[in-house]
Amino acid sequence: MSGAAPERLDRFMARANAAYYAGRDPFADFITAPEISQMFGEILGAWVAVTWQGMGRPDPFILAEAGPGRGTLMADMTRLLARVAPDCHGAARVHLVETSPRLCDVQRAALAGRTAHPVAWHETIAALPDGPMILLANEFLDALPIRQFVRTEAGWDERFVDGVGFVTLPAVDLPEGPFDRPVPEGEILECCPDALGVARLVAARFARSVGTALFIDYGYDGALWGDTLQALRDGQPAWPLADPGLADLTAHVDFAAFARAATGAACHGSVTQGALLAELGLFARAGQLARNRSPVEAHAIQDAAQRLAAPDRMGRLFRALAVTSPGLPVPPGFAVAPAGGDAR
Repeated sequence: MSGAAPERLDRFMARANAAYYAGRDPFADFITAPEISQMFGEILGAWVAVTWQGMGRPDPFILAEAGPGRGTLMADMTRLLARVAPDCHGAARVHLVETSPRLCDVQRAALAGRTAHPVAWHETIAALPDGPMILLANEFLDALPIRQFVRTEAGWDERFVDGVGFVTLPAVDLPEGPFDRPVPEGEILECCPDALGVARLVAARFARSVGTALFIDYGYDGALWGDTLQALRDGQPAWPLADPGLADLTAHVDFAAFARAATGAACHGSVTQGALLAELGLFARAGQLARNRSPVEAHAIQDAAQRLAAPDRMGRLFRALAVTSPGLPVPPGFAVAPAGGDAR
């Protein structure tokens, strides 16, 4: 036991991740889909162009990304738009949601000369200006702080951090969450109030102004439970409570709870990342890029496509959910499953 009072898990996680992103290069610990291959950004750039047309081709419109990392995804998307959808590229006003000044500088360099208009930065999604919007968030929700509750005979206890270990205390307040699930005694149920807040915010915005959002992350769909908190330090799994600020703390996204919180909006999916990318033409694009390349280069391109979409790699663990204004067409790639469905 430590001398300090136990700290609620979500508060510990928020504090640890704030220190981590302020003081370390997160890309030394993990690699995201845009860094694996330009195909990911190109495919999503084409998705943006078709989605924009389905929204009525608003000009201007906000093209926003939450958690843009190095800016690679937005750079690849805008490069594709400039080449194949110049009207969409010219209408797009790029806005990035980022809290790290260091990463803002990296993103500024990555997007230099890529956009038709100056890029703007904001610290929260709520700070994005009004107007028609397409929002993308790749591996954004997983870093939001979670609370963990343990099912007991009498109800629920909550997990707190005490030093480098967990303690459970009687739950004083239950946040919005899937507490109606049949969780067995002794098992853990996770809630992410900040993610549910994002869902409500986006849904309310899309009720006022036309918009579409695409969330891609590792997570699950359905009435599930369990402990998914994890840490990566120097590219290796680590104990999440050790050395706060030196490891990246994440948890799997509960897409079912997220969709349920987006009241008033239309939700499509979630679907697996593999199903989405295959439907959007990933493997055809890989074939185009591999043509007339050396055998080594062609193999690398095909391997990158497999890494993004194969079920035993990122294709099944990662999922995608689209949230739109009511009445808009089904976004590209989501006809493979009904709203709320589970396409594999």
